[in-house]
Amino acid sequence: MTANHLESFFERLTQQNETYRYKLPSRQESGKFIQQLINFLFPISKDCQQNEKTKDVRQAYGDLRQKLGCMLDPLMPQLDCDKEEILDKIFLEIPEIYELLLRDAKAITDNDPASVSIEEVIALYPGFFAIATYRIAHIMADLKIPLLPRMLTEFAHSQTGIDINPNAVIGHSFFIDHGTGIVIGETTHIGNNVKLYQGVTLGATHVSKSLASRKRHPTIEDNVVVYANATILGGETVIGNDSVIGGNAWIVRSVPPFSQVYHQSKVEVRQQPTTSVTEDSL
Repeated sequence: MTANHLESFFERLTQQNETYRYKLPSRQESGKFIQQLINFLFPISKDCQQNEKTKDVRQAYGDLRQKLGCMLDPLMPQLDCDKEEILDKIFLEIPEIYELLLRDAKAITDNDPASVSIEEVIALYPGFFAIATYRIAHIMADLKIPLLPRMLTEFAHSQTGIDINPNAVIGHSFFIDHGTGIVIGETTHIGNNVKLYQGVTLGATHVSKSLASRKRHPTIEDNVVVYANATILGGETVIGNDSVIGGNAWIVRSVPPFSQVYHQSKVEVRQQPTTSVTEDSL
């Protein structure tokens, strides 16, 4: 590449950079923030550092607020109100989010036979981490903060394999088991005491920009269990309360309450014929 080509590239890069509407905090900072906030709420895991001093909870709370304020700075031109007002609204919701997360952790502990304690769920379960990140990001999405909520949930997605859009609406005592491959779309509504297993998709029947403002994803009512690799699609699709959706089911229309829906697949096992070996055949 000649010097003229390189200078032309620099000019092209500068021009393109000036067209972007948003400036964002880094992915690394957003990931650190969400992990620090979860650790603040649930200080179960500790780094192996000598002479580590535990911060007073009020000081830690203030540090988290300051860190989030710094992350909001690049987005200030797109915010509808003063940054301090937004921070007030977010952090006033933290006590309620904490209670919701305790109920989520208890639901996982009570329903997973492999769980030995609530501490294990909070510290180790990818489903809990994804839910916690979603609940915090959802507050920000409700306040119309652009892109940052999605940045947080995409960090959780990269860590857990669980993709929850921050605009989805999810009730209390939410249980994700295993979790890998779960997708929960933007306009999904999930009730209370719902259980999802790995590979579940709550998605849309069509992918089109013209549908962006419409409800495109399903509604899952209270006390529903959706087993592994089930796919439920469509904004008008409602899974009635207390229903069980079996593994690998494909659903694009509503299901009444107290239903059991199963995918029927035929599995055949055939034994190979055996041939005996005799001296004559050798």
